[in-house]
Amino acid sequence: MVNQKQFLLDLAKAKMPFGKYKNSFLVDIPEYYYVWYKQKGFPKGKLGLQMESMYELKMNGLDNIVKKLQNYTTN
Repeated sequence: MVNQKQFLLDLAKAKMPFGKYKNSFLVDIPEYYYVWYKQKGFPKGKLGLQMESMYELKMNGLDNIVKKLQNYTTN
């Protein structure tokens, strides 16, 4: 079972390892990019799960939760 608290903390620190948004925090990537990946198919593994979670958070207007955690984890 995935520890949800740790998952969100990791999500706040996660960066895109490739492509147009390489080295950008996942939370800073625009919503349209996640919509495109939703149609294309998210990558496998941890990154795909994180991207799919960011898609859901952004679509529901909840990405500020991750932004707040990001500020908390970097201070």
